Amino acid sequence: MKLEKDEKKKLLKLSRVVLKKELGIDNEKLPSKNEKFDEKRGVFVTINNKGSLRGCIGYIKAVDTIWESVKRMTKQAAFHDPRFSSIKKNEVDDLNIEISVLSKLKEVNDKKDIKIGKDGLLIRKNFYSGVLLPQVATEYNWNQIEFLQNTCKKAGLQSDCYKDETVEIYKFSAEVFDERELNVD
Repeated sequence: MKLEKDEKKKLLKLSRVVLKKELGIDNEKLPSKNEKFDEKRGVFVTINNKGSLRGCIGYIKAVDTIWESVKRMTKQAAFHDPRFSSIKKNEVDDLNIEISVLSKLKEVNDKKDIKIGKDGLLIRKNFYSGVLLPQVATEYNWNQIEFLQNTCKKAGLQSDCYKDETVEIYKFSAEVFDERELNVD
């Protein structure tokens, strides 16, 4: 699935309206949705304040529709990411919302198949799992091994866990877009 620019803007607007409603700032009506938004996909919502991460939570698998996932993950990223305090009203104007709509997971059989900047990773062993979105490796200028190591760490495992044959490694792609990039008000 490929989202058009106006569809991306509509999802970002949805996220912003949900955030403002939750903060009691605005009672703006939610934008209208289209059929594409009824498709079930994994979705992450990332919220940054002046370039610093303030929350990022999502579904790696298709749990709900894109529309409902954006609404739910906006609330989760803004108010329930355990790494951060809840977003406050006075931050709203400084926030940049980013949405990642994910493809289905594909098992990685050869680490050389991981494409930096294109693929995100999920590493899982027993009850431990960690996910890093495709843009993370690019932001930190990681190579394939560094990306695998950091995904292992995110899972709470040893950084070389990816060498263990019992570890499951999956990749996925994502359509990633944010308010600043698309000049969303």
